[in-house]
Amino acid sequence: MELIKCDYNSIRNWMYRNARPLDIARWKYHFENGNKDEVITALLAYQNSNGGFGHGLEADSWNPNSSPIQTCTACELLFEIDCSKDEPIIKSILEYLESGLDFDGEVWFAEIPSNNNYPHAPWWTYNDDLKEEWGYNPTASIIAFILCYGNKDTSIYKIAQDIAKKAIEKYMSMPNVISMHESSCYIRLLNSLESMNIDYIFDISTFKSKLAEDVNATIEQDPKKWNTTYCATPSYFIDSPNSPFYIYNKEAMDTELDLLISSRNTEGVWNITWTWGSYEKEFAISENWWKANLVIKNLRLLIEFDRTLQH
Repeated sequence: MELIKCDYNSIRNWMYRNARPLDIARWKYHFENGNKDEVITALLAYQNSNGGFGHGLEADSWNPNSSPIQTCTACELLFEIDCSKDEPIIKSILEYLESGLDFDGEVWFAEIPSNNNYPHAPWWTYNDDLKEEWGYNPTASIIAFILCYGNKDTSIYKIAQDIAKKAIEKYMSMPNVISMHESSCYIRLLNSLESMNIDYIFDISTFKSKLAEDVNATIEQDPKKWNTTYCATPSYFIDSPNSPFYIYNKEAMDTELDLLISSRNTEGVWNITWTWGSYEKEFAISENWWKANLVIKNLRLLIEFDRTLQH
């Protein structure tokens, strides 16, 4: 199955009617020969003076204050466009991370107290007891960013090296499969270690092998649940045929790609599979922000797997 041109056009029209300027800039970058500067300019609207990000960049938390999770979202978007190390936005993020805000020396906190003062999904409600539950989410992704973009002579880079070693050692000692979210953070760390040829922190092949086992165990095997239940579909971990996890999940990936093409809603895009259960007006807005993000993710996926006639 392939996404035909008229389907692509209806998706594009939905994006221009509903998406945030940031996601329009991302859309242009990926599909309309846009440039990185437009994405960075739109992203800067969510940055605070201390270098961190807030203001609902992570669409399930409308907290305007800087937080690690929203800053991590910014880092992921900069990875997405392969941002240059020389961009000022990189320096300011590293300064925020080096400041020690919302950081205990081992992890950056997934939740911060001021979340509770603004509309948010229940999982972003601050609770003192949830540090262990989040594990190295988002910390593993944050240290991946530091190792890719930081200066090796800085203290924050050395901190990231130490945390990476501890995080991987802890992960390798775990007998149980970790959450899909924490796994994705570890995958980002793996990608950064490989791209930067950092092999002195931990044996990369051993690390990758355990991640592959956990990914295979975490992917929901019943396709009937993929569009109705919040769960790990194959594409949560696999973004192209070059993914190290694709070889183990080819059949499931093909099934998901077919489902993506056939399961768009009446608006022409894809529904999300979660709700807040509160803040109904705000969630209705957030829902469209997430749909736009899903559009970009899914269309990039279909292109990577040669499932669209548009490109």
